[in-house]
Amino acid sequence: MTVWNPTDDGHADLSDHDRYVNGTPHNTFKRLRDEDPMAWCNWADGKGFWSVTRHADILELNRNHQRLSSAQGIRMEDQSHEEYMARRTFQETDPPEHTRTRMLVAKAFSKPMMALYEDQIRELCVGILDQALALGEFDATHQIARQLPMRMLGRIAGLPEEDLDWLVDKGDALMANTDSDFTSHVVDKMDTEAYRFMPFRSPAGADLYDYASQLMERKRKVGDTSGVLHLITQPDAQGNVISDTEFRNFFCLLVAAGNDTTRYSIAAALHALANQPGLMAQLKAVQGEAAWEGVADEFIRWASPATHFRRTATEDFEYHGKRVKAGDKVLLWFISGNRDERAFDRPFTVDLNRGVNRHLSFGQGGAHACLGMWLARLELRVLMQELIKRVDRIEQTGEHAFLRSNFVSGIKLLPVRMHLI
Repeated sequence: MTVWNPTDDGHADLSDHDRYVNGTPHNTFKRLRDEDPMAWCNWADGKGFWSVTRHADILELNRNHQRLSSAQGIRMEDQSHEEYMARRTFQETDPPEHTRTRMLVAKAFSKPMMALYEDQIRELCVGILDQALALGEFDATHQIARQLPMRMLGRIAGLPEEDLDWLVDKGDALMANTDSDFTSHVVDKMDTEAYRFMPFRSPAGADLYDYASQLMERKRKVGDTSGVLHLITQPDAQGNVISDTEFRNFFCLLVAAGNDTTRYSIAAALHALANQPGLMAQLKAVQGEAAWEGVADEFIRWASPATHFRRTATEDFEYHGKRVKAGDKVLLWFISGNRDERAFDRPFTVDLNRGVNRHLSFGQGGAHACLGMWLARLELRVLMQELIKRVDRIEQTGEHAFLRSNFVSGIKLLPVRMHLI
């Protein structure tokens, strides 16, 4: 996350959501990278786990879905098989099952298809910035970072404009189910047994289930085949169709992950521009398509909104001299790999001229690489291009606040004043 000088003592409990409310415990991740890159971590709320913290190791292990499976969950949480089957999305399956589902929607999220949305994204950015800048002082996360992915999500998925605020609130309740600012059912603070078959053990999952069913019924009645939701319901190459449960879970994933990760990348970029001297000038000097793509990737590396993804070992194996057993949980800490000095020069500095940037934020190299990566890059690029036309500098006017989560890293509050050109 956007932390230049981490304050943790180097021995933070990585499973504890409270350890992230002041930003990511980067001193702990650095110590692990240097001293114990395949570290066993105990967990008070369930089975312990292995922590993989070096960039090269994460890349290597993420490629091997035969040895490290997603088919028992992608979060730290332990689940029964019954719970897993009720809540899984295609993210929580392995090839070839994962590939079959992915192929239904992959083309809709490809780089050429996303490029067709650039004019719409630019139009949205202009409107969002005009409204925010007219306020003088405002919360940049809410007024800018939240608005763009929310509105583009509606267009790509074919969702009614009037429903978007409600949908994003529900998505927040799912993804930020550990933060009381987003849900009244904080998963580690209360009994959520009644919701164990809902995504993220959240009652918001039930609300989204009902909405998805009603939405698709309305679309069927009028013959509306717009948006990516229609694609996911079509038969695959073998003639198989996803079940109602799988569709509802896909919808929850689209609403939650499709909004949160890009929002927090934008928030991190705005925070960096307000706090790193010279960065705004560097941004204003960027020229050329390739350089602008590099800007987006560097801000996304810096943000690292997906803190970790969990895999489960399918066999015994050794790594860095440690014996991993079949059934063990293995956490790939993308946020640590994105600050690894072995992979990045000056990783605690935002460098918009970094060039080749093999950050891990999209899970690149593995079977589960983020479908929305091209959309996220495009949204960030266009927003930054429109921002520098209007803004001379960004002043942070109050304390920012981080999400309480070991799974999603983000600035949930960012008070700023933007000084216009």
